[in-house]
Amino acid sequence: MEWDGGRRRERLASTRLGHNWIFLGRTRRAALYLALGLVPILVLAGMYWRWDVAPEQRRLAQTEPSIDQIYDAADPADSTTAVVDLVGLGNVDGAPTARALTSFTEIGRVWSVTFDNRGIDTRVISDLVALRARTEGVRNIVLVGHSMGGVIALEVAQHIYEDTDRVLSGVVLDCTPLDLHAVRGDARDAGQDLLRWIGWLPGARESRSLRSMVEMAARKDRYVDMHSTWYPRIDFAAAGEAFEQVMMDKILNPTVASNGFIESQFRTIVASGALDNLDALAETVADKPRPAIVFLRPARAAADNVVDVDYSQRILFERSGGTDGTLRVVRMHGTGHANPRQAPGAYNGSITSRVIPALEDSIVRDLRSSLTVDPVLRAGVSEP
Repeated sequence: MEWDGGRRRERLASTRLGHNWIFLGRTRRAALYLALGLVPILVLAGMYWRWDVAPEQRRLAQTEPSIDQIYDAADPADSTTAVVDLVGLGNVDGAPTARALTSFTEIGRVWSVTFDNRGIDTRVISDLVALRARTEGVRNIVLVGHSMGGVIALEVAQHIYEDTDRVLSGVVLDCTPLDLHAVRGDARDAGQDLLRWIGWLPGARESRSLRSMVEMAARKDRYVDMHSTWYPRIDFAAAGEAFEQVMMDKILNPTVASNGFIESQFRTIVASGALDNLDALAETVADKPRPAIVFLRPARAAADNVVDVDYSQRILFERSGGTDGTLRVVRMHGTGHANPRQAPGAYNGSITSRVIPALEDSIVRDLRSSLTVDPVLRAGVSEP
């Protein structure tokens, strides 16, 4: 039989799916083919939701914020003071960082905040701190915030200062970005990329597969050579090491911060009310002493590759410095961005010699005192 393309097309048309549909036949067949094409996509979407998103949603539903005691005061007479540690971006549990800061036991007991992994509510945190303080006979509270945790610490500080009967003795800010402009470009871009992904992809706040892609993208400088002659060259061995680190630290770690929590943290910086918080802490409330503001930073600004500490310091001098200010800036050698766990010696030495003296004047030693202390801590920069 001689080959005839026309007969072949007629035969295919007469036997194809939906060939006998007369009314809107072409439209109905197009809709059918589209539906069949969507089946594998829907199957993959179902697997994504069942195995990736849903387990994380169940885990997050069981989380809640808490205040944990890390150390007792070195001197029992100082037990009426509590130093409360708030950790920075990408972390939920402040206990490991608080354990590195043993020198704070010289002025009181040390507590840490475990955040609710679903998000941040500074009113809830301040209420928890105040309730724990009243229950345990703590009169003085010192808040310590590392990096973005300092932004949260300032919000919590205003609540405690204005709305409770506790004394806010001080706020220690460790390399804190007081607004989004203080965050260096690469870190700011990574955070904004995460917000964009979370904004349009369903389940992105819980997805571990998305988290792995974002974390790998944030580490691309470790394994991608953008300066190769023709095209970016990938070091697959280095990429494997980066992927292993991401899996162990960010995906399989049961205590890791969720995408939604990191989104909440980054939005806290974007919508930071830190300037208003600083202004509120500079006002006199009843007969309470004004809290000391202490800014910890590396001696060299370039040593902090996440936050422009010079920029944050200028803002702090404008808001909390001056002749009647309560600001103390402490420069530390051998430190980077908010890393007390990596440089405990430098941190604890600075806390003992320079931070604690800045806080002591606003600590009410006697639980029965009438809070008549009115310290004036001159603004200055402490040098080693």
